[in-house]
Amino acid sequence: MNKLNILPENPEKGTGRFPSWLHRKLPVGGEIFRTNEIVEKYKLNTVCEEAKCPNRLECYTKKTATFLALGKACTRNCGFCDIDFTKMPKAPEADEPERIALSVKELGLRHAVITMVARDDLPDFGAAHMGKIVRAIREHNDATVEVLTSDFCGDLVALDLVLRERPEIFNHNIETVRRLSPRVRHRAEYDRTLSVLRHAKESGMTVFVKSGIMLGLGETAEEVQETIRDLNSAGCDIITIGQYLQASKNKLLVKTFVTPEQFKVYEEYGLSIGVKFMYSGPFVRSSYNANLFAPGLKRAIDS
Repeated sequence: MNKLNILPENPEKGTGRFPSWLHRKLPVGGEIFRTNEIVEKYKLNTVCEEAKCPNRLECYTKKTATFLALGKACTRNCGFCDIDFTKMPKAPEADEPERIALSVKELGLRHAVITMVARDDLPDFGAAHMGKIVRAIREHNDATVEVLTSDFCGDLVALDLVLRERPEIFNHNIETVRRLSPRVRHRAEYDRTLSVLRHAKESGMTVFVKSGIMLGLGETAEEVQETIRDLNSAGCDIITIGQYLQASKNKLLVKTFVTPEQFKVYEEYGLSIGVKFMYSGPFVRSSYNANLFAPGLKRAIDS
């Protein structure tokens, strides 16, 4: 079994002050406003805004955004996520797939990323609606599509409603290590996530399977290593690893700020055990720079 060669000696504690590597300059440029105008024009939600992503301005500068489907209120109340919680969300908007597709076209996206709130209130957990979004994007655009879904409560029939639209990348995040999962994630389960990812891979209906982990919640290096192995065994082609940042005072506290050097160690470990693509760093998020995998995606499609 491969072992980590380097472990953090003194990872900075989550005292409320960001370490130097988490300070960055604000991007400038008119595209920030242009991207925002297009999103507002089509009355769309983005995870960039709702989850208070630290990369939002950078991505808007590049005329990219990650769309948040099925409303902006979630039926789960995870300890890390600041998206609004409700037991009774609004009904899905029938024209949302078309609006997202037209926004993708106007932004000129070559790789569109669509995520969703958990909709445990719906019979199919929102799966059919996600499938409609993928179809609409394809009707209006020559773009690859990445979906970042909930676990659909483990319902594989619902999952197949999305997979049969053949998104180029299927993404479902495991979020944290096994020990911390019950505290970090509301209703989602570590092993259920692995089964969803494994089913997506074995279905043959997507090119790449992807998942992500947050660090800084109290996990050990050995637990991170175990999670990377579990994701690799489930068939994940792409694993993203980033620093957890507390979005509001009501969310879980940051326990440690992981060094960039340690993120690199995890990246190298994943590659050493056979993960095709590892993207690991303090600012990495599930959909951040998602187009980086486009060359590998194209090679896989062409072959």
